[in-house]
Amino acid sequence: MKEVIQAVEQQVKKLFENEGTGHDWFHIDRVRNIALKIQEKEGGNREVIELAALLHDISDHKFNGGDFEKGAEVASQILDHLNVNIETKLAVALIVKYVSFKGSGEKDTMDSLEGKIVQDADRIDAIGAIGVARTFAYGGSIGQPIYDPAIPPKIKQSKESYIKERTHTVNHFYEKLLILKDRMHTHSGKVIAEKRTLFMEEFLDQFYEEWGG
Repeated sequence: MKEVIQAVEQQVKKLFENEGTGHDWFHIDRVRNIALKIQEKEGGNREVIELAALLHDISDHKFNGGDFEKGAEVASQILDHLNVNIETKLAVALIVKYVSFKGSGEKDTMDSLEGKIVQDADRIDAIGAIGVARTFAYGGSIGQPIYDPAIPPKIKQSKESYIKERTHTVNHFYEKLLILKDRMHTHSGKVIAEKRTLFMEEFLDQFYEEWGG
């Protein structure tokens, strides 16, 4: 399995190097490392967790036209070519399929411990100082303004609203990032998320103070 993980890592790294929206190789590697640290405390199949973390953004809906199924299909194809056993392949594909946040009004559908760990790790990398940087990188990449005080955030968003409606980047903190601490599955994830959320709250306080001049 070590050789399989190395092969997947090399393929993913090649695909995501120099990506400019915050969904780059370094993000994927951080998610992998966070997930493995959580696994040390929470348990779960380490190989499934590592493979799913490496493949979790392989065909993200934000970049493939809104297809939430494609990531699992591509992940399965990669693992097929590496002759990974069917149980591991299916476990990884299900995690990739359900890992994405789909709106504050949508329930999480991740069932396995391994999936919950990878989802926590991905969400942890969306918050804190790294999360702030990634949020504005992505907002800029799709042409969103930084902030417009006339446009309030949407609460309890549906999947359709979350995916299709355009807003300003600061709203993303309220529509997703600040609520992630309450949607962590693992105790380890909750501890990390609490600290990172505090940083974001402090950042927003400073942002509004500076915005007002």
